[in-house]
Amino acid sequence: MAEAVLIDLFGLKLNSQKNCHQTLLKTLNAVQYHHAAKAKFLCIMCCSNISYERDGEQDNCEIETSNGLSALLEEFEIVSCPSMAATLYTIKQKIDEKNLSSIKVIVPRHRKTLMKAFIDQLFTDVYNFEFEDLQVTLRGGLFKQSIEINIITAQELTGIQNEIETFLRSLPALRGELTIITSSLIPDIFIHGFTTRTGGISYIPTLSSFNLFSSSKRRDPKVVVQENLRRLANAAGFNVEKFYRIKTHHSNDIWIMGRKEPDSYDGITTNQRGVTIAALGADCIPIVFADPVKKACGVAHAGWKGTLLGVAMATVNAMIAEYGCSLEDIVVVLGPSVGPCCFTLPRESAEAFHNLHPACVQLFDSPNPYIDIRKATRILLEQGGILPQNIQDQNQDLNLCTSCHPDKFFSHVRDGLNFGTQIGFISIKE
Repeated sequence: MAEAVLIDLFGLKLNSQKNCHQTLLKTLNAVQYHHAAKAKFLCIMCCSNISYERDGEQDNCEIETSNGLSALLEEFEIVSCPSMAATLYTIKQKIDEKNLSSIKVIVPRHRKTLMKAFIDQLFTDVYNFEFEDLQVTLRGGLFKQSIEINIITAQELTGIQNEIETFLRSLPALRGELTIITSSLIPDIFIHGFTTRTGGISYIPTLSSFNLFSSSKRRDPKVVVQENLRRLANAAGFNVEKFYRIKTHHSNDIWIMGRKEPDSYDGITTNQRGVTIAALGADCIPIVFADPVKKACGVAHAGWKGTLLGVAMATVNAMIAEYGCSLEDIVVVLGPSVGPCCFTLPRESAEAFHNLHPACVQLFDSPNPYIDIRKATRILLEQGGILPQNIQDQNQDLNLCTSCHPDKFFSHVRDGLNFGTQIGFISIKE
């Protein structure tokens, strides 16, 4: 049974035909009979150029309240916005507030494909949709099963995407201003930074507000993440059309840009101007590398597994091999990550960090010792030949624990599976 039921009246002019109200009454009665017991959200969506008066107050959809409609409508929430994108996004927020995922949409057949196209853009695989035909009443009281249109043309899809993008651009930033942390170690020939969680439009608590990664397991769709990224690109000054993020596998594989892209990798290097590369982080370390002499850069994602596998030095070695970089010229900045205050591993896994250096582990004799992946990364970089003064892992919020600072950062350790993601990014100015 559906947890939410949506009735699409967006394309119908309810106040123009009395017979249409009979159709509506029949539909609402059926929805209430079949779904009211379990459904936690019953909703009518309609266009905002229609008004509806309830309890003396003007709402957004004018529906005549004769023939038993008045009492029945009290069971439904009416959502009315100027565009389909705004209406569905408003409904999505209400669904997410209630943490619902099973949704039935009752929609005229001729609008079903259009509705599905909007849903594909605004929702992820977290949600399960089923569709039911809404019969449309024509003049004379006859029911007509409208023809289902099964194809969305490329032009129509572009129009849908443009409508959604325009709406998302109009939304205000949440949780404060967009903030980018930078390092004085990296010279001005590069654009770089580490994001925090403020200044975006993601509204789900654990993803709010500047989430920069979408997956089938999260409620933030790609279009929202893309709008957050667009705002970052405008603030930082890079080209969002030339943006590449790591495809994390928690290993030490590096993609040297210009070569064939692997299926997964935890590091990227490039010497192409105007291309921005980024490493994800939500407790794991987003690491940025720069060589101002050879004008090359890199990023790496270092979780505890990648740290032990040497992903940081693998990125350095790729820069040396591909671009002729020298160890003494490469500067490395470690972005915000989980600290040893909050990150534990089972003792058998912690042993590898203890073997690297005892200072990387606290309470080693306990069943779940505390691990300092930042210290381990610095040690491995220094052992590999990076100059200690060319490594920055402190200052300007870089050393703040992501788990301890929910106002500033996302954290998998703190927030669980539906966590948000920040990034470290770098590009060579054109």
